[in-house]
Amino acid sequence: MKAEIICVGTEILMGNIVNTNAAYISRGLAGLGVSCYYQSVVGDNDGRLAEVFNEAAKRADIVILSGGLGPTEDDLTKETVAKAMGRQLIEDEKAWKQIKKFFEKRDIKYTDNNRKQALVPEGARVLYNKNGTAPGIIVEGEEVTAILLPGPPGELIPMWDDQVVPYIKEKSDVVFVSEMVKLCGVGESLVETELKDLIDAQSNPTIATYAKVGEVDIRVTASGTDEKAAHKLVKPVVKEIKKRFGSYIFTTDENVTLEAAVMQLLDENKLTLATAESLTGGMLTSRLINVPGASEVIKTGFVTYSNKSKRKYLGVKRSTLEKHGAVSEQCAKEMVKGCQTATKADAAISLTGIAGPDGGTDEKPVGLTYIGVSVLGKIKVKKFVFSGEREKIRESATATALTMLRHSLLENLTERTFSEQ
Repeated sequence: MKAEIICVGTEILMGNIVNTNAAYISRGLAGLGVSCYYQSVVGDNDGRLAEVFNEAAKRADIVILSGGLGPTEDDLTKETVAKAMGRQLIEDEKAWKQIKKFFEKRDIKYTDNNRKQALVPEGARVLYNKNGTAPGIIVEGEEVTAILLPGPPGELIPMWDDQVVPYIKEKSDVVFVSEMVKLCGVGESLVETELKDLIDAQSNPTIATYAKVGEVDIRVTASGTDEKAAHKLVKPVVKEIKKRFGSYIFTTDENVTLEAAVMQLLDENKLTLATAESLTGGMLTSRLINVPGASEVIKTGFVTYSNKSKRKYLGVKRSTLEKHGAVSEQCAKEMVKGCQTATKADAAISLTGIAGPDGGTDEKPVGLTYIGVSVLGKIKVKKFVFSGEREKIRESATATALTMLRHSLLENLTERTFSEQ
């Protein structure tokens, strides 16, 4: 089965918003074993949209469109697809009732053009929207099926997960099963090198790697006559991947983030954490407190951007700053030590560096970063030089700090376990 994705919206085409919908749908299709060879972005123009849709319909069994289902005149996706597939638009009574209820519940007056969102192509399967006003639509034709989804990710994602995925599974004559293995502290090129023999020999299951900032995800997907048969094919491959990468693997649950894995490790061992950030300005702490239950683990987060704040809150010595500078191994060490002392946390982490674009020198270039970790009083400081723009450097430092904290926790907790035996 082949699918193609078309994202509709001039704001995407002009770069005003990032097209996260295509990435999410692509990952979903890969997990379902559906091939996707083309993606398109087209502005709010019915002629160009019709042209792109007709081309996609020649190549794919399913064309998935997101966006352009709103109430305004430039929302043309539904009208264009209906015309291309020879369908009349009719009002769906249930959709209109839900739209009215959506506005009434929020004490907002709906307007006449909101009724446009209740129009659907004749004979279509309607995907009712629990998180917004525009319903999704599935239009089955003789040669191609069109799936229309609302543009806002908060509406598209649950609709995709709850209604589109089951529909595609229904239409497939085979069952696909995927398992994700997530790694941190190792680069994509090394991962691919270590997996080269498995990738070269793959047919069913298949192995795909996806690089993110600070981590690499490996997806193993197999097809079978039923879930049991597919799982049987996936299991030995995942086992081999675990054998090769060991402690670099932080989870095999697709929904678990790196920060969630770190927080779980702290929580399970009843350890508290404090942070001291200069370079990242709270980015690390923000990722950690996104994890439910963070209040049981995080004691305090310091953002000590100035030298004065480093001295005042973390006890960094004036002589250290004068001799070595704020971006130094010595400063990172005193920051993490002072952070742990001030908060009496079981673990602490510090970051100091040069995010750029200015401030770098030959001796201390932009991207230079020192990360300090203290777990149960044992301190470790490492030097890194990250590349990219300011935001990328800060993101890389944050992800690396999480990885470094995780490895220090594993190392020190193992030592503690042995000493207690």
